[in-house]
Amino acid sequence: MTKHIPNILTLLNLLCGSIAVVLAVNNNLITAALFVFLGIFFDFFDGFAARKLKVQSELGLQLDSLADMVTSGLVPGIVMYKLLEFTIDTPSVSDNSWTSNTNGLDFNLPILPLLGLLITLASAYRLAVFNLDLDQQSYFKGLPTPANTLLIMSLPLIIEFQNNDAINAIILNQWFLIGLTLISCYILNSNIKLFALKFKDFSFKNNATRYIFLILCAVLLIVLQFAAIPLVILLYIIMSVLDNLTSK
Repeated sequence: MTKHIPNILTLLNLLCGSIAVVLAVNNNLITAALFVFLGIFFDFFDGFAARKLKVQSELGLQLDSLADMVTSGLVPGIVMYKLLEFTIDTPSVSDNSWTSNTNGLDFNLPILPLLGLLITLASAYRLAVFNLDLDQQSYFKGLPTPANTLLIMSLPLIIEFQNNDAINAIILNQWFLIGLTLISCYILNSNIKLFALKFKDFSFKNNATRYIFLILCAVLLIVLQFAAIPLVILLYIIMSVLDNLTSK
């Protein structure tokens, strides 16, 4: 039974991601974000459990990627699609029920929001490369899909809870969303080395960058709440680059 615990956690990640897909498609982006965060929580602990129980397997690795493809690949793509859709007046589908659509082609699909799905494609490519790259054990090459997902999912939360008209105007600007989509796709598959939050021991000397990052994250989240998430991702990249420079 022990060897199945990590896989059960992975499947819970997949379940949360699947629920988030349904919620996001129905414009319930806030609750979708909640299930995505829960899925990422399970995603973190499935690997942790596998290492602690010493039951790591190829099956677990592949199952983890398949679950991540939904929670951290499909969902952020749909959310970006929805955000871009909010910036235009064209409806995503016709008012007719799908059951009355006899030829299957009677719908009005806007082109611009489809750019958001580039995030899904870039995430799939990133996950495939990760599975084949044996070097990414103590570090990541490119932004991990869960981190990118946190960035995208923070946008509707900022709009809903920060209550700042200036920030909302920026987030719901077409060019900002298109630019963020392209940056997201690039950084997912870039060659930038980013440190992993994996502790071989708990000494400050061997984990100084990780401890400083976690402390700064806590401060930012307390002060800025959801608006801190994009800054946390930016901080993660900057600290990784500085760490790479100092370690040479």
